Amino acid sequence: MMAMQNRHKSADKARFKPKYFYQFRIILIGDSTVGKSSLLRQFTEGQFIENSDPTVGVDFHVRVVMLSADVRIKLQIWDTAGQERFRSITYSYYRNTVGCLIVYDITSRESFLHVKDWLREARQCVEEQDVVFMLVGHKIDKESRRVVSTEEGERFAEANNMMFIETSAKVLCNIEEAFISVTEEVYKRMERGDLGLRDGWDGIKALPMRPTDVLGIGHAVSAEDLLEQQESRKCCN
Repeated sequence: MMAMQNRHKSADKARFKPKYFYQFRIILIGDSTVGKSSLLRQFTEGQFIENSDPTVGVDFHVRVVMLSADVRIKLQIWDTAGQERFRSITYSYYRNTVGCLIVYDITSRESFLHVKDWLREARQCVEEQDVVFMLVGHKIDKESRRVVSTEEGERFAEANNMMFIETSAKVLCNIEEAFISVTEEVYKRMERGDLGLRDGWDGIKALPMRPTDVLGIGHAVSAEDLLEQQESRKCCN
């Protein structure tokens, strides 16, 4: 009887023993209207909104994913505005990221031509070896209106040492694959010792995992709400 009680105590202790998982901070950049918010809403909330308002400043989204039975990653994803007038706000979010998805619209050659400018801007703000870059050709559900070929996207990505994928938030194509591929690449680099925790850098953080943490739940918090929460905490301290 005593042995059985001890086994139950050990099991309960193991179940509630704090574990650790990692948080990776990822940023989405690209021209306005290429569908960055749609990608993110589909990934974190499982819904597609046909006509969403342009992002003002930045929006903050979260989802926890499992790479293996022992590896849980919390993705903190920043959706940035593509309009020029918000670029100064976007700059401040580059430095503390470990993943960067540059999104263009396959039906807009202009958005593809601007990819090089977005990439140059991002590389000016980060240590390149600290960031996994992915080029994302979005809206492949509009194949009949395509003006940027898959081969063009692949060539640009290969020439600039980027991962590459084409997606559609509308028909749910390669959304999971895009974010999970970047997450897996970051984790592989951690295992090799190329990336890791570092004081003063929030691209990768180790966080305590509680028994109540749930996989696959996404939510969005606007930048304004986040600032209000931070100010509220300051007032209470």
